[in-house]
Amino acid sequence: MDLNEKKIAMIFKAFCDENRIRILKLLTTGEKCACKLLEEINITQPTMSHHMKILCDSGIVAGRKEGKWMHYSISPEGAEIAAKYLKELTKITCSDADKSCCEK
Repeated sequence: MDLNEKKIAMIFKAFCDENRIRILKLLTTGEKCACKLLEEINITQPTMSHHMKILCDSGIVAGRKEGKWMHYSISPEGAEIAAKYLKELTKITCSDADKSCCEK
């Protein structure tokens, strides 16, 4: 798996804001129109657009336009990639796990 730091940072930036976490929690029950998300979260439309751009750019959320409205959902592929990156980044690969780095 390619551990491109810039791509990984963009993915995990999506999880680093309380409002984006609220949005993700709302999307766990299925696709939502931006207007419905705005009703649930006490933020302005420009702020919502900012958060949705970050979520969509990360690949965690997918957006589709229907008429004048945007509809958002969690991307299963994007969520899987984020989970794989987290697992890869936190995998301990030391061949001598019982010793600290200073004892080698």
